[in-house]
Amino acid sequence: MAELFDAVDVIRVKRDKGVLSQAQIDWVIDAYTRGVVTDEQMSALAMAIFLNGMTPVEIRQWTAAMLNSGERMEFAGLGRPTADKHSTGGVGDKITLPLAPLVACFGVAVPQLSGRGLGHTGGTLDKMESIAGWQANMSNEEIYRQLGEGCGAVICAAGSGLAPADKKLYALRDVTSTVDCIPLIASSIMSKKIAEGTGGLVLDVKVGSGAFMREMPQARELAETMVDIGEAAGVRTVALLTDMSVPLGLTVGNALEVRESVEVLAGGGPADVVELTCTLAREMLATAGMSDVDVEAALRDGRAMDVWRDMVAAQGGDPDCTLPVATHTHDVVADADGILQDMDALKVGVASWRLGAGRARQTDPVQAGAGIEIFAKPGERVAKGQPILRLHTDEPDRFERALESLEGTLNVSDAAVPERGSVVFDRIALSRQARKE
Repeated sequence: MAELFDAVDVIRVKRDKGVLSQAQIDWVIDAYTRGVVTDEQMSALAMAIFLNGMTPVEIRQWTAAMLNSGERMEFAGLGRPTADKHSTGGVGDKITLPLAPLVACFGVAVPQLSGRGLGHTGGTLDKMESIAGWQANMSNEEIYRQLGEGCGAVICAAGSGLAPADKKLYALRDVTSTVDCIPLIASSIMSKKIAEGTGGLVLDVKVGSGAFMREMPQARELAETMVDIGEAAGVRTVALLTDMSVPLGLTVGNALEVRESVEVLAGGGPADVVELTCTLAREMLATAGMSDVDVEAALRDGRAMDVWRDMVAAQGGDPDCTLPVATHTHDVVADADGILQDMDALKVGVASWRLGAGRARQTDPVQAGAGIEIFAKPGERVAKGQPILRLHTDEPDRFERALESLEGTLNVSDAAVPERGSVVFDRIALSRQARKE
């Protein structure tokens, strides 16, 4: 069968700052998935997009083409609305764990298909696998049953049938220096999220040193692009811009973050984790038509904890298990009396990664007990010799490199530090009029 286009012609259009037609986009994504367009040719096209950008229409069409490369889940028959959340990744970002059961306890199903950590950002599945017996892989039938007849919340791995073109293109971008390209980032995220079949989607776009987008203008552009894609696809979509200049909460790592998540579900936990969990929960419930919901009460009275326990057990996990603990620890202490000035999220994330909590390649193993406990945050007064961080690992020879990554942060002086405000910087959504148009 003759191909509709030639890859060289498609590459030339974008190389020369032209606009790809829908037919060209549909063909090139399909042909790349089939192997007709080679990695070398797609690399050239990805770099042309990186350098010359895409129009909003092109981005939507590119996303749709990747979405159409595989299957799409459908939850219309559940008998309850669905809402999902996606985070662009950060340090100590365990929000999915308490958030999914919190939203589900109000009768909104949460199909939270998640991934694994890579580099300094943690992965939700790695955290959940700290729980004895818990299984990440589920069939579509099992997911549907757990959302409809079961507890209403699922945290699991995405199936290989969802947006296979994205999986192939993502791997290529990783080795061709085209990862940090907003059109390709937005279409990658949204093709998978729309394929999950959710009715509402809330995006947590991190901003700061520990985030993929370190500056506000780029983070805002990414958020606005993804909201536009979601709404164009018929998914009620909202984005929050949130702080990732310091780690979220008081733990970084897998089992450590599960422990902290359970504390939140029990009505406690760090204030920033609780704030973001509840804010995202309200936004997710609003996409399902529920407003003025007292989500904090569901944490205090145990409803969210009940769903958590049911969700963990339904996937083979033991909600009462003893979480793994690393065999070695090392305290990082204050070198003077004074006020802790800084705690760079990226440096802490890299330290946790080097301790064994993260991976450099998708195939690398992780340590369940590795990570970092945080005993003081910027702006708090500390005494000389007081522990600021506690490093955890099963391999003590990892401490040296972890400590190297912390150089240049955790400074103590007498200077006052501005009080940290809300972890949420801004909210981005289409107006009702824009949605109608």
